Amino acid sequence: MKKAELKELYKLMFPEYPDILTVAQLQAMLGISRPLAYRLIGDGYIPGVKIGNAFRVPKVNVINYVLSEDGRKEVN
Repeated sequence: MKKAELKELYKLMFPEYPDILTVAQLQAMLGISRPLAYRLIGDGYIPGVKIGNAFRVPKVNVINYVLSEDGRKEVN
């Protein structure tokens, strides 16, 4: 995907969420459970950063995941 296309999608997808997300916001965005959110981060499907004792996830990483092949298949 081209950088310009990603910028457009970034403006359109999940506009109500901040640029850096908490795990709770990630759950709400994707409609998933807390354990699955942590598994997606831990397994590297959605890259995140641990700050102190909490994970933060850039919204662009969630958009990339949703648009990827991994995001279109069910994670067990």
